[in-house]
Amino acid sequence: MASNILDEIIEKRKADIQEKGYAFGFEIPLQRTRGRPVPFIAEKGVVLEIKRASPSKGDIAPQLNAADTATAYAEAGTSAISVLTETNYFKGSLQDLITVCKAVDDYANAHPDAKKIAILRKDFLLAAEEIDIAYQCGADAVLLIARILDKDTMLSMASKCEELGITAFIELRLKDDLKKLEFIAKKVSKKYIVCGVNARDLKDFSIDLLTPAGLMSDIQAILGKDARIIFESGVRTPMSADFAGSLGFTGMLLGEAAARKPSEASALVSNFVNASKTEHSQFWLEYSQTLHERTARGIKRPLVKICGLTTADDALAATLVAPDFLGFIFSGKSKRNVSASTVRQVRTILDEHFDQEAEEIPETCEPNFDTDQKPRLVGVITECDSNEGKEAIALVKEGILDIIQLHGQTAAEQFFQRNDIKQIPHYAVVNISTQDDIDKIAELRKKGEPRILIDAKSGNELGGTGKQINAQLVQQVAKKMKLWLAGGINPQNVADVIEAFQPELIDISSGIESAPGIKDYDALLKLDQEISKAK
Repeated sequence: MASNILDEIIEKRKADIQEKGYAFGFEIPLQRTRGRPVPFIAEKGVVLEIKRASPSKGDIAPQLNAADTATAYAEAGTSAISVLTETNYFKGSLQDLITVCKAVDDYANAHPDAKKIAILRKDFLLAAEEIDIAYQCGADAVLLIARILDKDTMLSMASKCEELGITAFIELRLKDDLKKLEFIAKKVSKKYIVCGVNARDLKDFSIDLLTPAGLMSDIQAILGKDARIIFESGVRTPMSADFAGSLGFTGMLLGEAAARKPSEASALVSNFVNASKTEHSQFWLEYSQTLHERTARGIKRPLVKICGLTTADDALAATLVAPDFLGFIFSGKSKRNVSASTVRQVRTILDEHFDQEAEEIPETCEPNFDTDQKPRLVGVITECDSNEGKEAIALVKEGILDIIQLHGQTAAEQFFQRNDIKQIPHYAVVNISTQDDIDKIAELRKKGEPRILIDAKSGNELGGTGKQINAQLVQQVAKKMKLWLAGGINPQNVADVIEAFQPELIDISSGIESAPGIKDYDALLKLDQEISKAK
């Protein structure tokens, strides 16, 4: 019995191969009818996909005409076209591959000055014999999913690619996948290797836009800084394509977004290709690397943000729990409003004394400098245009604060309308009390926001309420994305919250206070103890 959808697909594929052979009953051309293989993603570009359906979405474009869609993609400026040839779950076929190759060749003959487009056979390939079939049907590259192949099989398939002069597009996601890549890279020319990291987990089809970024440095350590790496799946809008492009990937593979609306392909391509690194993307690159390193070290403890800090002593005392983020509220409407001078003081002390003894700091709030990483400083704003909001944004630009938290719909709407600030490091908060509020998360994800904090809603208050979000709503969010959770978390319930929802990050404010904006040091220590107990 298959334990997940990926296992189910592979089991069905093996049964079909046993019954019909590697050609699945399809009549394969006796020899390749196209010319020499086209290099796959030789420079920054986009791979658009011929995709009719998927296990997670069902029918996407069931009436899709492969030839017409390929021509539309060529006109949009794509560098390559991916053709799903899996039949049972994606409703593709080898005929689609042949049809797309012919359409691209016809387009090239009619447009001799256009760049050549590479064709990828995307499938759950299991043997070197399938590489020969892909080549004869016209493919310039084939997908090899490291998770489903042992290293010797993958080597034989990658070696066959090198022999035929086509590209092995190796999809990676797990630690063991990297070991397989390292094994292959010692035996197969890097000229014929392109790597991809799928933002979609093929076990449950959840999406995390930061997973590809977390593996970039590891892939580069194996293949070199010039390694060609493709961001796979999860991008649905031009804004999210822009985010993926700003992370430094060589390519981006688009499936559902392009297949549903081929007319938007041009915007998706141009936004990715023209995107450059920003302070925002650099922040999330570093964050994704932190997550990857934590996973490699087996750290299961969630990231911790201590918020609502109003004094330097409290901020430094908070380091006793080794927080990953320290949050400072810049809002005249909040009882926890902080001054810029306080945040500057915290930044100075952390910068000067992290990993060192800080004798001048009172014993009662001596910071914990034994952690692996200095906490990042967060400026929480409810409006961009208020004096406090402007002050926080200025502190981020100055490097005093590391990132802005857009708390509430007003702050987010104002922020995304401002071209002069929308590329500074930021994330948004959605306050949740009903099913309708979850729709706001989907809208932010379409903008390419890699993380969204969910918090409770209580009247007109947008944080620090001590209220918890309904557990069923939290579970719904957790199934769709990595969970950043705030609202009513305290030392008494933190272990239960972690065990119930497995959040990536927990945000605590009022639950460790003796009064609004005043932290209780005993509660801080108790919080740390209880987090350590969670499973």
